[in-house]
Amino acid sequence: MRRILIVSLLLVPMLFTAPAVASQPGTDTAAPTQDLRVSTGVIAPTVIYSTTIDPLPDSQVAPAGSKVVLSMKVDEQGRPNDIQVIKPVSPFLDQRVVDAVSKFRFQPAMLDQKAISVDMNLTVEVAK
Repeated sequence: MRRILIVSLLLVPMLFTAPAVASQPGTDTAAPTQDLRVSTGVIAPTVIYSTTIDPLPDSQVAPAGSKVVLSMKVDEQGRPNDIQVIKPVSPFLDQRVVDAVSKFRFQPAMLDQKAISVDMNLTVEVAK
């Protein structure tokens, strides 16, 4: 038992110091010969115009700090589409938030310096 323990302890450092052998990538004759595009990454959309939500009537007051979470698609022109409520507060407030966000305008998301359409979530916090 001691021999196995000693041998295993002696072999462990060899596993950590074993050199990695790098090889040159081979050419695949079945692969297309066109250049591959390397992405610079997606730059997220940013709000460039927003509007306020009309005040709620006293009977429909939402607690301060309430958050309405929306899911939407921002198109290539920076307009929000397909706005859906993910986390509602109240039907009355939710509809007002959706109406207000539909008027927002965004700097569209960019990929390789081209505007693209992206899905995004937006959290709107109710403040008094």
